Amino acid sequence: MNRPGMHPLRRAAWVSLISLLVLAVAVAWDNWGDLLAPPKPAPAAAVKATEAQIEQGRYLALAGNCMACHTTRGGAPLAGGRRIDTPFGGVYSSNLTPDPETGLGRWTPQDFWQAMHRGRSASGRLLTPAFPYNHTSVVTRDDSDAIFAWLNTLTPVAQAQPAHTLTWPFGTQPALAVWRSLFFEPSPFKENKAESAEWNRGAYLVQGLGHCAACHSPRNALGATGPVHDLSGGLMPVVNWYAPNLTQDAESGLAITPLSEIVRLLRTGASDTAQTNGPMGEVVQHSLQHLKEADLLAMAIYLQSRAQRATQPAPDAAKLARSSATVSAQVATQGAKVYERQCLQCHGEQGEGLKTAAGEVAYPALAGNRAVLLQDPTNLVQLVLYGGYGPATQGHPRPFGMPPAVLELHDHDIAAVLTHLRTQWGNRAGEVTPLQVNRIRAVQGR
Repeated sequence: MNRPGMHPLRRAAWVSLISLLVLAVAVAWDNWGDLLAPPKPAPAAAVKATEAQIEQGRYLALAGNCMACHTTRGGAPLAGGRRIDTPFGGVYSSNLTPDPETGLGRWTPQDFWQAMHRGRSASGRLLTPAFPYNHTSVVTRDDSDAIFAWLNTLTPVAQAQPAHTLTWPFGTQPALAVWRSLFFEPSPFKENKAESAEWNRGAYLVQGLGHCAACHSPRNALGATGPVHDLSGGLMPVVNWYAPNLTQDAESGLAITPLSEIVRLLRTGASDTAQTNGPMGEVVQHSLQHLKEADLLAMAIYLQSRAQRATQPAPDAAKLARSSATVSAQVATQGAKVYERQCLQCHGEQGEGLKTAAGEVAYPALAGNRAVLLQDPTNLVQLVLYGGYGPATQGHPRPFGMPPAVLELHDHDIAAVLTHLRTQWGNRAGEVTPLQVNRIRAVQGR
């Protein structure tokens, strides 16, 4: 192969072939090496789950918001079949009920742990990363066994998982193997002994079952997020919502917000300074409102510490000044007119918002509102187009909402009124363009 006189193209071809073979072996070993290892001894007879373990599993499944993905609208709870859209096609969730043919009825606790910790089914098949196994790999074995014990108490539902509709080669086992070798490494939780028990509990919940970085971390071209502790924010693909950077106070406010208010936001979906909508509203609705106060406080402590310790970028005053100065008189006039007609009655003449007689926020203030000032205006466009509805929770059962304007306002109207919000009452943020509005309208209208 290296003899003198070998043609350079042939030599390059041999080098490429050998490189590919080495890569293939490395990927195969990385993903299937554990299956090639000597078989493990047969497990001891299963120990019957206790009531306490089953209840713990039920609670942990709520913390992981398992119902949201593994239940179709109007379908049997946790029987799977819900379509999860990705940039590469559709993925259908699996049946978590103990049906022996289509669910987990023949699985063992070890099989379930393998899925949680390694992203691999009982048969050894590699699971698609729509299931956030990088986060579930954080979960302890005891907690995994508890969730499995609770799932086994559910009524079995015979409902086969539909075939994924991912574009080839995404979804094939070789492609998943390469993806995992590039982007997946199990991350079992390691306690930070320099921190308090509450901080560690919060880190465990945020990084693990809470899988917060699945939304609050930027994704690359192949759909991979950062590490399980990456909370630097990013645009959520397909659903088109921007998950704020939780370590940057200008976006989240976590560094300076009292812990009690952070807990209140997580538990009820609303606080004096923020309200949840879109995907975060669903998380509060189906998961966070059901968690113990101590766990919500632990999460708040962890999140606040991350924000307080992060380097906060200094505002670019020159850029802000330029963005405000570029708004044309026509856009400014149009935005003011739309605001007066559509928004003023609820949000006030000076963007001060409106409170109920009990002092609770009915309609949030727009002046100084972090959601209004985000550099990425995607969430504002979503709210105006499709309405803003906070979650109905036990602590906030009748939230006020905002009607959609998708059929009433044109792109130029929405861009102008959002620009008005972002440049009035001391707000200093960039102009929103009709093109930005149109792109979101076009994607959501597919």
